[in-house]
Amino acid sequence: MPRLTRTLLATTTAILMGAAALQAQAETRVTYKSASAGTAYYQMGVELAEAIRQGTEGDVVVTLEESQGSVQNVMEVMARQGNYVFTTPPGLVESALAGSGPFAERHSPRFEEIRGLFPIPAITMHFVLAGDQGVVDIEALEGKEILIGQGTFGAREAQRYLELFELIDRVEVANASIGSGPDALKNGQIDAFVTASSFPTPNVIETAASMPISLVSLSDAQIEQTGAARQTIPAGTYAGIDEDVSTTSLPVIAYTTTGMDDDTAYTLTRTFWERRDAMAEETAWWGGITHDMIGNIAGTLHPGAVRYYDEAGIEIPDELR
Repeated sequence: MPRLTRTLLATTTAILMGAAALQAQAETRVTYKSASAGTAYYQMGVELAEAIRQGTEGDVVVTLEESQGSVQNVMEVMARQGNYVFTTPPGLVESALAGSGPFAERHSPRFEEIRGLFPIPAITMHFVLAGDQGVVDIEALEGKEILIGQGTFGAREAQRYLELFELIDRVEVANASIGSGPDALKNGQIDAFVTASSFPTPNVIETAASMPISLVSLSDAQIEQTGAARQTIPAGTYAGIDEDVSTTSLPVIAYTTTGMDDDTAYTLTRTFWERRDAMAEETAWWGGITHDMIGNIAGTLHPGAVRYYDEAGIEIPDELR
């Protein structure tokens, strides 16, 4: 091979390698840990990753990881470095910071590095009854056989509400897994079931499409009694439900740590809010996210997120700064 050809080949190779290195350098990689595959929250992670890719024109690449749950997501803060994003109810962050609950035996100073970014769809309580009354009050459960499941957030909340509103002795709690709720309601084996998920939740959509249903709506005083966060399920979310439904929810937040640089946190937060409406057009559960939900964040916000909120004129509580 002539010397000139070898020189040109070497120069071209060096340029291509340099371009590839620059491209790799420009690309920011983020790990996102949410829930197990097949769940609504894993699907949200898929949608969010795609929204971030589109919103940053590929400059930020989000890699989704399966998780066994929110406690694991928080625990991994102890070992994770760099751009780690995870989802969890804010109450677990409060427990991690206090060294209580599931973190009592495994408290770590790394938990002090947790920082908030933005809210994602909340786990929303649905009390679903057979019948075409539409929106009913919780007293409508009296005398009914109701499936609440066991071992889940929704089951614990349902049990708590039945006791709180003195209904526990006036209903019959069915002994079956919550997954069988829609079929059992359709077959007339139960009168009602409770499910907790982001809305619109597929099992309620499916049930409402095949039979008339009603949903329990709580009064302002009842919501205050529960001590839980208020959630409104808009009219028309489910077939046959033509009024807003007032219920409660467990907020869920996307967090990171101080290991993420300010620019990356700013870009993720800005892109999330800028793509929210587009995501809601594809999947309705993103439409329930509002700026008010930022106040549900426990701990403090990442400085990069604060920069975006200030720049966008979005009010945030002083204690989150």
